[in-house]
Amino acid sequence: METEKQKKIAIVTGGASGIGLAIAERFVQSNIQTIVIGRDKTKLENVKSKLGELCYIISFDLNNLPGIPSLINDIINQFGHIDILVNNAGINLKKDFTDVTDEEFEKIITTNVMSVFSISREVIKNMIKKGSGSVINISSMASQYGLPKVIAYTASKSAIEGMTRAMAVELSPKGIRVNCIAPGFIATDMSAKALNGDPERKQKVMGRTPMGYMGDPIDIANAALYLANGESKYVTGVVLPVDGGNSIGF
Repeated sequence: METEKQKKIAIVTGGASGIGLAIAERFVQSNIQTIVIGRDKTKLENVKSKLGELCYIISFDLNNLPGIPSLINDIINQFGHIDILVNNAGINLKKDFTDVTDEEFEKIITTNVMSVFSISREVIKNMIKKGSGSVINISSMASQYGLPKVIAYTASKSAIEGMTRAMAVELSPKGIRVNCIAPGFIATDMSAKALNGDPERKQKVMGRTPMGYMGDPIDIANAALYLANGESKYVTGVVLPVDGGNSIGF
């Protein structure tokens, strides 16, 4: 029986639905104590009841950048250490380029980039002390090729991929691996909202996905588990597309 001290501790942001929830569920199945951070208290309570005692929930808005250091400090005080950080929380905005306001662009960058930087910085301070850790960022097909009407989201995810490489080079000598998953078109509420009202876009997605169908959240969760655990101990700085071939499809 694994002791509490040996049990790995993971944080998953945006873990109350979709891909984040699938990752949290996969971690719990693998006996990883998983802290799910999200905004929606009702959704979080549902996650807790679904995942059980290995799941711990925290309601927190990651746009509150000044609050992040104390959030992570509280987690470390309670759990002792953090082994895995999954930066999954993110928001999208579908709008013509010329209609996007400065405020809208800034809001996406704050949520998708600034909060990732801030939470990573605080978690990594702890990881450096213990000389090990795995950080997993979540990117998107929007950073693999050009997508119309998602300029702020694209900018944010391109930043995430650049940060992944920069973090990996700086932190890997300290025992901390940093990798990124670029999901293709995964069947979630978020993607359904984006594609179901836009048959032309949906047809385009399917037409350039060699495997011919959308992925499931579990496909991303399995990749995250691989990058989180010892089986990937010599893997750092990669951006792993899990996309049915979409990023190389024609």
